[in-house]
Amino acid sequence: MRERENYDVADIGLAKEGRDRIDWAWQYMPLVRLICEKEGAGGKRPLEGHTIACCLHLEAKTACLLKVFKDLGAIVTAAGSNPLSTQDPVCAALAEYGVHVFSKRGMSEEEYVENLHRMLAWEPDIVIDDGADTVTLIASNYPELAPGMLGGCEETTSGIKRLKAMDADGALKFPMLAVNDALSKYLFDNRYGTGQSVWDGIMRTTNCVVAGKNVVVVGYGWCGKGVAARASGLGAHVIVVEINAHKALEAHMDGFRVMDMKEAARCGEIFITVTGNTQVIRREHFELMRDGVLLANAGHFDVEVYVPHLEELAAKSYDARVNVRTYELNDGRRLHLLAEGRLVNLASGDGHPIEIMDTSFATQLLCALYIAGGASLMKGLQSVPDTIDDAVVKYKLESLGLKLEHLTPTQEKYLKEWRE
Repeated sequence: MRERENYDVADIGLAKEGRDRIDWAWQYMPLVRLICEKEGAGGKRPLEGHTIACCLHLEAKTACLLKVFKDLGAIVTAAGSNPLSTQDPVCAALAEYGVHVFSKRGMSEEEYVENLHRMLAWEPDIVIDDGADTVTLIASNYPELAPGMLGGCEETTSGIKRLKAMDADGALKFPMLAVNDALSKYLFDNRYGTGQSVWDGIMRTTNCVVAGKNVVVVGYGWCGKGVAARASGLGAHVIVVEINAHKALEAHMDGFRVMDMKEAARCGEIFITVTGNTQVIRREHFELMRDGVLLANAGHFDVEVYVPHLEELAAKSYDARVNVRTYELNDGRRLHLLAEGRLVNLASGDGHPIEIMDTSFATQLLCALYIAGGASLMKGLQSVPDTIDDAVVKYKLESLGLKLEHLTPTQEKYLKEWRE
């Protein structure tokens, strides 16, 4: 293992601005606050003796989670999960608070990987991952850490796909909870969070109208459903591209047009990829597109809108606006790529709404406490326990002042009876 460092941020002098951002987010996170108060009541520190490595989008909402980990006793080390989602003031505030944070906005791919190594130098026993980069790095570079790993959480669709492949290959040597597959996560975060934040990122970056435009949503999972619903609400004509027959039919029944990618490429004006796959929009699609289209990605990795093909086709490219790279083809058509093809909602905006991440981070927090509390977990990928999943949404309802109806004894008996 390499020597441990305390932190590496762009400018520690930005800490005051970072604290202000964190304070703003904290007031809209009642669920995480409630769990922190309950678990830390009477000076308890249930995470004492544990080191938690967090590869996450380092912005204000995430900082609230990391501070809670530290307040509950953990040593916390963190690295940004995306070069363009890191907020330097937030990182400075975290470093000042005692989190061992390694990230800078706009870092190179080499710097990004180096920061993961620096994070793992703290030899964590719990990992909170976003995209499975930390877990794959442990498997490939630090197998000696695996026996001491109590477990971890993965919060993204892309990360779960990688972990499933690792598990099938026998490469996942410690327990990982599939937070992304928890009802408390994907029904809210993926749908309502992605739906709002993607359009926030696109609109603030381009200043273009959405109403009346042909919007192509590639992938109709829970994230795609959210993006399509919000596009429709903004007045767009929504087109869905899918490889799954059930999802394609669902999109049709939801009132959207369904096409293959080549047909959609001819008529689309705004394209958003949300598949978790690679080369979803590629050369043969770029060649069919009209002048002035906007290309955005909301999947975790920057491989869905395949930039190498854009670069090969372009006669020239230039920055038309902040976070907009224009590729001009030989015939004069211009294709505008947002945020380098990275997560448009985080690279061009502030990510999911605070209240949405309050729910998702509550699931992460309870899972970390569950792992640290001595839960007996088998190695490999597994579901979030139903007790945690249910607790999160019940806490959320409580924080909103909403009440559930309860079955009467007669109703409970009726549901258990098979005789007429």
